[in-house]
Amino acid sequence: MDEDPFLRQYQPSELKIASEFLTTWLPFLSRDLCKDCVHVLSNRIRSLDPGGTNTNVDDGKSAGSSENGGDLDTHSLGSWKDGGSNISESVAETSSSALISQSPVAETASPRMSWADMSQEDELEEEEEQREGGESGGQAADASLSPGDLPVTKTPEKPKLSREQRENIRLTNVKRKKDFICLERVRGRIVNIVDGLELHTGVFSAVEQKRIVDFVYELQEKGRKGELKERTYSAPQKWMRGKGRVTLQFGCCYNYATDKAGNPPGILQHEMVDPIPHLFKVMIRRLVQWHVLPPTCVPDSCIVNIYEESDCIPPHIDNHDFVRPFCTVSFLSECNILFGSNLKVEGPGEFSGSFAIPLPVGSVLVLSGNGADVAKHCVPAVPTNRISITFRRMDESKRPAGFVPEPDLQGIQPLPYEPNATSSLNSSRFSHNGYNREAGLRREEKPVARDYHPERGNPSYESREWSTQRRRRPGPQNHGRNKVKNTQS
Repeated sequence: MDEDPFLRQYQPSELKIASEFLTTWLPFLSRDLCKDCVHVLSNRIRSLDPGGTNTNVDDGKSAGSSENGGDLDTHSLGSWKDGGSNISESVAETSSSALISQSPVAETASPRMSWADMSQEDELEEEEEQREGGESGGQAADASLSPGDLPVTKTPEKPKLSREQRENIRLTNVKRKKDFICLERVRGRIVNIVDGLELHTGVFSAVEQKRIVDFVYELQEKGRKGELKERTYSAPQKWMRGKGRVTLQFGCCYNYATDKAGNPPGILQHEMVDPIPHLFKVMIRRLVQWHVLPPTCVPDSCIVNIYEESDCIPPHIDNHDFVRPFCTVSFLSECNILFGSNLKVEGPGEFSGSFAIPLPVGSVLVLSGNGADVAKHCVPAVPTNRISITFRRMDESKRPAGFVPEPDLQGIQPLPYEPNATSSLNSSRFSHNGYNREAGLRREEKPVARDYHPERGNPSYESREWSTQRRRRPGPQNHGRNKVKNTQS
């Protein structure tokens, strides 16, 4: 499909959106088609976004059957029965107008649905418009019409899911991984150095991701033109591989290393940067309301990293001028983040350690506990362009002089949520069995667990470390083997 002249006129991001939309409606589009036709249609939709998440077509099962012998719809590219939200044929038999009348809403929605209707604007944009008085502007425009301008007849609009209904569907289908395990000996004791890490996927749809990325590039262009405060935008010269990523700081100015004035690494209390942009504040509200970050730790600063090929972040532990937890959101391309109590630099942009986590596009990695304070982390040289946005809350005693908390980031509360209603991440990919232990991770390599056996799909439990873990079962420790110099991601 890459050679199809029709597709060459579209950007990859546009094809990804089309793939996600068509995947949502595949049960309806494939209704009454033979299995061969369904297979052709599924593969054609899948080819629009070959590297995306909508590629899980199970060619080994006949359409309409499930592992348990039920009559589940398996036409979907995204495995419609994932996560316990099984989709029956009622979805395929339901028109767009009938979707609204079904109750409860969650029972008629696909687990892969990132938004309920392609004609609806994404929630980030809707919330921005509401807060900026978009509704009052619309009312004023309607009032300006004269009676003669009003239409005589009205074409009834198709019923749409409300914003609350769409948000409920998406919230219940966020996937969360919280049981990462990597055992290392720290100060003579075996501890889980990645205890406290969480990976959340499905928080931002493809449409929202594109909007956020476009906005980041707008900010980068403003920085190049000098339209942002001097310390907000930083673009060091690239003098070697792995150096020189562009950064944008909002809310506070962070000093990566001791500067010429003798200021140590940390928040510079007498330097000013631009405040957090409104779109980023909408993202923060999403993260708190959707149970990704706790309401007791609402971020008040953020840093944007814009990577080009071969850019990296060296091993570090985030400065304690920022409280825990904090999180980073990944965009544009998937990459690995490496953890270990003793990460080693093997070369420019090349590091080795004991544990790697792939960060899918749009995913949110939350760092807390041992994962933030015992294990160092780093991002090896990325193979292609990447953007990350890290949200953090400042220690109140470290805030810049004259800092005023953002009024619209106060009092945010999580939405009602049933944890058991969400599906966990695919264990074959995201369990600790699939990550490397004591293995080097470089740009050309993929993490492989030392005790992992692909043919069996599980680790060798004859390993000394695993048998030690079963005997001792120690609790997590909050100290590291060596004193680590604080830096920032």
